[in-house]
Amino acid sequence: MKTLILTRHAKSSWSDPGLDDFDRPLNGRGRKSASVIGQWLAHAKHIPDETIVSGARRTIDTWTGVAAEFPRVANMRSEPALYHASAPSILAALRGASGDTVMLIGHNPGIGDFADQVIRGHSDHSRFSDFPTCATAVIQFEADAWTDVDWESGDLADFIVPRDLLS
Repeated sequence: MKTLILTRHAKSSWSDPGLDDFDRPLNGRGRKSASVIGQWLAHAKHIPDETIVSGARRTIDTWTGVAAEFPRVANMRSEPALYHASAPSILAALRGASGDTVMLIGHNPGIGDFADQVIRGHSDHSRFSDFPTCATAVIQFEADAWTDVDWESGDLADFIVPRDLLS
């Protein structure tokens, strides 16, 4: 059994127009969202063994905020191919993972497309199809290795957006 915690980066700041897109940090709302998602994951005992981020500052900042809520912190590695990656590129990156529970933090539209294509069936959550900032899906695979994961092979165990936790 393999478990994927799939998260879109939290809300980022556009306050400095001179910053390159890759270097944009989280804004206040994004930092709060990352923290509440981390609390939710910790409470549900969804703690990754390994975390893969795109390397963009907002994915690293999201991981930092989420991980601050965990009892133990997984190794985080940057995978540049995840920066604005397509669904097939995300699947390729995931197939290189080694942990049993992997957290992957990336960007839309690829991350939403990936989530939609990798699960069997569909989610009833009204926000699943647009996968808003800091949306998090927990997807389980009956697989011995990440290389065995393919399209429509995962079961959606949970899906949440920060607004669900803050209301």
